[in-house]
Amino acid sequence: MATFISVPLKKSSEVDLVKPLSKFVTASYPAAEEQGEYLRAVEELNKLRKNALGRPLDKHESSLEIILRYYDQLCAVEPKFPFSENQLCLTFTWKDAFDKGSLFSGSAKLALASLGYEKTCVLFNVAALASQIAAEQNLDNDEGLKAAAKFYQLASGAFGHIKDTVLSALNREPTGDISPETVGALSLIMLAQAQEVFFLKATSDKMKDAVIAKLANQAADFYGDAFKQCQYKDNLSKYFYFQEVLPVLAAKHCIMQANAELHQSILAKQKKRFGEEIARLQHAAELVKTVASRYDEYVSVKDLSDKINRALTAAKKDNDFIYHDRVPEVKDLDHIGKAALVKATAITPPLSQKFTDLFEKMVPMAVQQSMSIYNQRKAETVNRLVGTMREATNLCNGVLASLNLPAALEDLSGDSIPQSIAEKARSIVQQGGLQSIEQLIKDLPELLTRNREILDESLKMLDDEETTDNELRTKFNQRWSRTPSGDLYKPLRTEGANFRNILDKAVQADQVVKDRYNTHCDMITLLCKPENELNAAIPSANPTRTLQGSEVVNVLRSQLAQLDEIKKERETLEGEIKAVTFDMCTTFLTALAQDGAINEEQLSLAQLDQLYSAYNQRVQANLRSQEELLGQVQTSHQEFSSLKQSNTEANQREEVLKKLAAAHDSYVEISSNLREGTKFYNDLTEILLKFQNKCSDIVFARKTERDELLKELQQSIAREPSAPSFNVPAYQSTPAAPAGGPTPAPRSVFAQQPQQPQPPKPQPPARPPPPTFTPQAAATNPTTTPPTGAPSNNPPPVAPPTQAQGPPYPTYQGYPGYSHFPMGYNPYAYGQYNMPPYMPYQGTPGQGGYPGAPPVGQPYPGYPQQPPQQQPYYPQQ
Repeated sequence: MATFISVPLKKSSEVDLVKPLSKFVTASYPAAEEQGEYLRAVEELNKLRKNALGRPLDKHESSLEIILRYYDQLCAVEPKFPFSENQLCLTFTWKDAFDKGSLFSGSAKLALASLGYEKTCVLFNVAALASQIAAEQNLDNDEGLKAAAKFYQLASGAFGHIKDTVLSALNREPTGDISPETVGALSLIMLAQAQEVFFLKATSDKMKDAVIAKLANQAADFYGDAFKQCQYKDNLSKYFYFQEVLPVLAAKHCIMQANAELHQSILAKQKKRFGEEIARLQHAAELVKTVASRYDEYVSVKDLSDKINRALTAAKKDNDFIYHDRVPEVKDLDHIGKAALVKATAITPPLSQKFTDLFEKMVPMAVQQSMSIYNQRKAETVNRLVGTMREATNLCNGVLASLNLPAALEDLSGDSIPQSIAEKARSIVQQGGLQSIEQLIKDLPELLTRNREILDESLKMLDDEETTDNELRTKFNQRWSRTPSGDLYKPLRTEGANFRNILDKAVQADQVVKDRYNTHCDMITLLCKPENELNAAIPSANPTRTLQGSEVVNVLRSQLAQLDEIKKERETLEGEIKAVTFDMCTTFLTALAQDGAINEEQLSLAQLDQLYSAYNQRVQANLRSQEELLGQVQTSHQEFSSLKQSNTEANQREEVLKKLAAAHDSYVEISSNLREGTKFYNDLTEILLKFQNKCSDIVFARKTERDELLKELQQSIAREPSAPSFNVPAYQSTPAAPAGGPTPAPRSVFAQQPQQPQPPKPQPPARPPPPTFTPQAAATNPTTTPPTGAPSNNPPPVAPPTQAQGPPYPTYQGYPGYSHFPMGYNPYAYGQYNMPPYMPYQGTPGQGGYPGAPPVGQPYPGYPQQPPQQQPYYPQQ
């Protein structure tokens, strides 16, 4: 059975997705129906991660489907949430898949606030699990072969995708298992194994030998490329995983070459090229012999070796007796062609067949951001049009108040309150009078103070965390490898400075409103008084009753009525402009789908121009009409004033009426401004609270990341030597046992291993009783020489191997290299080379022998007088 290589899974720490994603959903989607749906989707996403990463997975396609669904969901979610260190900060921690760690330092791991890092590690597990599932397939039937080829190609594609994207996804040095060199090597290994599966299928289907030879030759090439990739990268050899993989790759390269030569030799025989047949079989035999001598611990080639040797013997026999064809050199043989039937699977989400987007109705962040900017542009357009109309209304009211219109036309009696002034007084009282304005003015400083406190507290959190980060950076220097807080907080500080700017401008606007209120406070107070007191406060005058039916008065009244109509038209226009809506989201989504990007400015300006160009024209026409009418009103008022009797009392009365009219208009404007200011501060409070939450979240995430990094640094520092290395004097050193190289790692990384007969370990003979040999008998042993000094603790030297060997055999305690006591006292030491003979047992004078022991000089019954010669386990020097 063939040996196939699989990859272990990465392990991740638990991450709470619910809290941060729910906060973002609550803040961004106030609508109850949408919010509830998205919150349920967040819960499902958290469960999906736990199922995919929080428990052991079976080596089955259903387990792979779970990881694929989670990976697809990450790809779908990524553009819809602002995952970044300074916005929606989620820290993911993953361990190195190949690093087994140690008792004191733990295994290597990396924590990053990056969804790209999470996607990369999940895709690594997709590839690893696919390799394990492929290695578990039964290759004796077609279904197993097809499934194995499919999963190996998926694993190769996933590893290759990580190689191309990992550096851009992380923006920092990754752990070794997901580094481009490592995943590049793994991708080649998986592709080679997929090609080998096609070779096995072609063999089982008994396809033409020419096709099988090309498939095998291509597989050998793939294995050779993978071996070179692993061998030439110094950072790969530190993993025990690759120490185990390298000999398998080398063996598979030779085996596939041998298979290619074997099937090509059959083709040569069919073409009656018997010398070529023998040359190819000899080459195949040499390749198999190399595998058997160096890598027999990893791959069994006995069946293939027997098959090649039988074919070679038969070919030589036929050639020697019949054909006498010249056997060419291997280098002179034609190259065997190649046929690559495998290709790394392209990673294009969705990869899962059962994938459904949990956040299907949520638009991508690019569309959200474009919608936000579009709404700002739309608000600016609306505010500009509405503001222009309101300014025109204020201008009209100011001109009429300066002319005491329409009060001058109503005040022809000279001793009663003009109807317009009376209506204005009632309007002010209904709106709350002075008390409502004073309450609004009193509330503004409290709202301002609350907003300033929220902003100051938010920025103070950033300052405190940045100070701590700078202190640790100064302390640890280059070891403090995370992004500096000063760089990370730049967008937040810019946003905070913008908020502070807005508050400063709001304070100035508040002061302007207060000054205007102080200017008109007395007249507003007068308008709030009862009608009789208001009438008494207005000076009386002798009117010109003859003007009541004059043409000038009628013209003025007609012009004022037209101005009122223009004002009403503006109110209607304002309502229509504010009510304009358009589904710009669809436009942005279409642009994103077609072009992969959104030109927000171009699309927004074109749409706004289309929506508001007609309203803009109507507003301009309204303003022109007002301007013409005001000119006519001023001309008519001059005629009206010249016809009126001019006296001091009349002038005083008209001046008071003008001030009362201006006070009413100011009251309405001040009241509107104060209410807008109160709404502004309340809305700003909500925005600042979101800003505070954003600052709090990133500071908390940074604190978690800081604690994790501190823990790793402490462990790293604890592992460092406390003093520089120094040479130990020779007399203090104990001779070390000769090492035969590192012991191969456990073979748990392989999903399938060949059942190879292991060579039996040499068993020591039964322990003999104390020897009773005579010195003469001992001296007759031809394989030993008398010791010339005290027994030595050092083992005898071993000759180096005559040829390059694969990974060495492990050494075992009790054999040369692990003797922890003088060999002269080792009861199992007889039969070894260069060992002193056993000394006869000398009884102490005056002391009896062992109970039940034979007489002195006689052997124990049942034991040979001399130990039998035993073949040593290791070769003699």
